[in-house]
Amino acid sequence: MVIGHSLGGLVAIQTAATHGDRLAGAVIVDSPVRRPAPEAEEGTRGRAFRSPGVYPDLETALTHFRLIPPQPDPEPWMLDRVALHSLTHTAAGWTWKFDPNLFPHTMVAMNDQLASVRCRVAVLRGEHSVVVPEDTAAYMYELMGRLSPVVTIPEAHHHLILDQPLSFVSALRALLADWEHSVPAGRA
Repeated sequence: MVIGHSLGGLVAIQTAATHGDRLAGAVIVDSPVRRPAPEAEEGTRGRAFRSPGVYPDLETALTHFRLIPPQPDPEPWMLDRVALHSLTHTAAGWTWKFDPNLFPHTMVAMNDQLASVRCRVAVLRGEHSVVVPEDTAAYMYELMGRLSPVVTIPEAHHHLILDQPLSFVSALRALLADWEHSVPAGRA
């Protein structure tokens, strides 16, 4: 079983497409697979994030942490914990655990990848997500052959694990419990 959120969900799709025969399933959490629009993609590829800043101390670095995309902040202690675990200390100072060069080298045809998955797969998305809006979720449902669940977490944004943790865990547990008792429909 592989479960991934955001960029991790795209990794989960690629893993399921490549190694689905060895997986119990994949859960894609608020990760978009959009309709192809080559003219729109050409100008944005590789520009989603700038190089991460370097800060002289941990406290300064923590003041620069933001959720991307922006959304209402969760409980301060949750945001602080995520921020703290998103930083690493280097010889130059404190910086984000993020490689801005990752995107230009990992862009693959996610549409084809998702359509080719043969293990169980499901999508969890936030009701107010700007990353996976309803039309994107509907497109993903079509790519999955209209056989896989697409579950919307009420009141959640993109970072649904932070802003609706109990609803997220409940939905995930229900999904996984059903997978243990049922036979996959037509994906193999």
